[in-house]
Amino acid sequence: MADLMKFVQTELVAKKDFPVFGAGDTITVFYEIKEGEKTRTQFFKGVVIQRRGSGNTETFTIRKMSGAVGVERIFPVNLPALQKIEINKKGAVRRARIFYFRELTGKKAKIKDKRR
Repeated sequence: MADLMKFVQTELVAKKDFPVFGAGDTITVFYEIKEGEKTRTQFFKGVVIQRRGSGNTETFTIRKMSGAVGVERIFPVNLPALQKIEINKKGAVRRARIFYFRELTGKKAKIKDKRR
């Protein structure tokens, strides 16, 4: 049964080619929203806090500040509504999951750019 599930997940689910990104990177995610009959594209720009899971169940969490309130959104990698992902900045962090970023404010909340 497990082999059948793996086969369906690998063969039948459409893969999208997104750029390689990780925790600390600032990215913009463009996704489609359906409102009644109409569809429109909306974007969410923020810092990647974590990537979680593997394969078809992989998700990533993005955090942005909206005024003085922090907003986090979790996106599955295989979400059909995802149109594209743009990497704005590569961040230099030492951890795979930067939950400590939630408590930081002001200049402390800056993430250094990764040297290329």
